[in-house]
Parts: sequence; C-alpha cells; structure tokens
Amino acid sequence: MATISTADFKNGIGLRIKDKVCTLVEFQHVKPGKGGAFVRYKTKDIKTGRVVEQTCNAGSKFESVQLFTKEMQYLYNDGADYIFMDNETYEQVSVPADFVGDNSKWLRENDTCQLLYAEEELMGVNPPMFIIAEVTETVPGAKGDTVQGAYKPATIDTGAVVQVPMYLNEGESIKIDTRTGEFVSRA
Repeated sequence: MATISTADFKNGIGLRIKDKVCTLVEFQHVKPGKGGAFVRYKTKDIKTGRVVEQTCNAGSKFESVQLFTKEMQYLYNDGADYIFMDNETYEQVSVPADFVGDNSKWLRENDTCQLLYAEEELMGVNPPMFIIAEVTETVPGAKGDTVQGAYKPATIDTGAVVQVPMYLNEGESIKIDTRTGEFVSRA
C-alpha cells in the first residue's frame, strides 16, 4: 500500500486509519514557538459518516486509499437488493438494501447515481444531488397561506416526507436537495 506524509495532505484524499477508510475533511499545520510542529486534521469515516478531529506530529505517515466514483443508473429494487447498471459497460451491480440505507428514499428508477469505491470495494451510494418529485400527499393549502417560513409535511412520489411551504398542494412538482432533504423550489 502507498503511504503519504502530512506534507502531502489535501482535502478530500482517502486515508486508511485503524482499518477504516476515511476522507480528509480539513487539516492545519501548526508550528508553535516552542516544540515541534504538528498537524490538526479532521477525517470523515466513509461508511458511518462520523467526523473525528485528531492531532499528529508533522511528517507522520498514513496509508493512502484511492477513492473514485462511478456513475450508474438505478434500475429497480427486488426487495433485498438495489440493482444498478454501469452506463459504459452495461454491467449490473447488486447492492444490499441495508448498505444503501437512508439514501433509498431518494432513489427513483432510471436516475443516475454515484457509487463510491475505495480500491474496488463499494463504500457508498449517493443519489442525484437534486431530484424533481411530485407531491402525492399533504394537507391542502388555503388562500393566504403565503407566510414566510411556514412549512408543512408532504409525502413525495418516492415515499419520503419533506417539509414544504404552506402554499403547495398535491400534484405539484418540487425540487429537493437530497443531501439535506430540504425543499428548494417549485419545478
């Protein structure tokens, strides 16, 4: 395995720390007036999403992990697995439902998703950043419901529940940010 020094740190690189694959979120080289230089850094565990802040001596070595994403088209869910197709080779990949986790509520058939790999091992599934969805269920909006900041729950066609402005009704199309699960605009 390739190793890198703290001098080679860049935000977003992959590291293996204590048998966990992490990405480097942020780092800072510190040279105090007295004593040796050190590095403060934050890593994000790819599987759990947990962010940890740590400190090490400047020049410490870490095991490097090559991270890459593949764009794949989501085809269908057979109950236990989610099936994706590689857009270039048309090869189908089966991903267990528990591995997809909460991102499953944003998946719709034929959407292009990004599958994150660390040295040929699948690490995560990211849905499209924004999706256009139809509101299938919500309480009806009344005339005059235009108050700023007032929201109500609405179920969209993927089954997810999002907070939408009071003036939206069933059957309307909306744009949603899948990273935060928030309403962005009408579509």
